[in-house]
Amino acid sequence: MEVYALCRRWAIVTSCTRPLAEVRLCASGLLRPKVFVSSDGIKHGKPAPDAFLKGAEMLQLNPAETIVVEDVPAGVRSGKAAGCRVIALRTTMAEADLRSAGADWIVGDCSAIEVRRERVPGKKLNLILDLAKK
Repeated sequence: MEVYALCRRWAIVTSCTRPLAEVRLCASGLLRPKVFVSSDGIKHGKPAPDAFLKGAEMLQLNPAETIVVEDVPAGVRSGKAAGCRVIALRTTMAEADLRSAGADWIVGDCSAIEVRRERVPGKKLNLILDLAKK
């Protein structure tokens, strides 16, 4: 039940086509989120903010309430242009490029991100970032 509740509050927003994104999602073993935005569902791709704006809208959230996880400068710029906060991954690009694109935080990869759910009425999620992890 906890995993299901979390899946309603996240989205995949990708610049690849829907068929390619579906194949990659299946190969990753990740649960499929309810909200899935691909390049064939938007007019302007990254670095335009359209994809992240659509994702936030479909989640019924203000973009400022969302956190984007990206690995390339164009994606970081897209998230920032949409008004989101951005965690950048040092998996494909140099940290300096991600920082100059406007990333709020930079981590080595997704293993440096821990999600904890508060056990209080607000039902908030806490993200713990290991900024030193390479």
